[in-house]
Amino acid sequence: MRIVLASGSPRRFELLRQIGVNFEVEPSNVDEVRLEAEHPVTLAERLALAKARDVAARHSDALVVGADTIVVLGERVLGKPRDKADACEMLRDLSGRQHVVITGVALVHAPSGRERVEYEQSAVWIRPLTPDQIARYVATGEPMDKAGAYAVQGLASALVERLEGCYFNVMGLPIARLVRMLEGFGVEVL
Repeated sequence: MRIVLASGSPRRFELLRQIGVNFEVEPSNVDEVRLEAEHPVTLAERLALAKARDVAARHSDALVVGADTIVVLGERVLGKPRDKADACEMLRDLSGRQHVVITGVALVHAPSGRERVEYEQSAVWIRPLTPDQIARYVATGEPMDKAGAYAVQGLASALVERLEGCYFNVMGLPIARLVRMLEGFGVEVL
């Protein structure tokens, strides 16, 4: 079965590649609109499905994988930082606190129209950070295209004190969940 990843994320590309799935990449054109009253799980699932549907509309013979990762601190959804000042503010807020990372994963089988959407949730604790540590991390540029302004697999590995749940979820693609979902569409990974 032809599989298309509806994401331009290098992290998702690498994670899917490392489990041996043959796939193509076509990022979706979905505007990631976040509605104020929307529950974070609903938001992540809605955006993942919208991305998968968008790409499936252009690939009538494919199984399309869509994903959306959000970071939630208390009641606040932290998206990708707008600029360096926004990244610094997010990291100040995360410093010394626990937050939740939610990834919605959607599969759309274009030939049949069959869809499946699930989510994974992990808890992450960022160690207390000084303003200088935050400024030095932001100056690397790493946080600029990441929800919550950090990349657990990168330099921010030095900032994460503890993690409960799926590490790959925090990277942006919960692999074990995705493999189970793919199996439901007849795709055997192992």
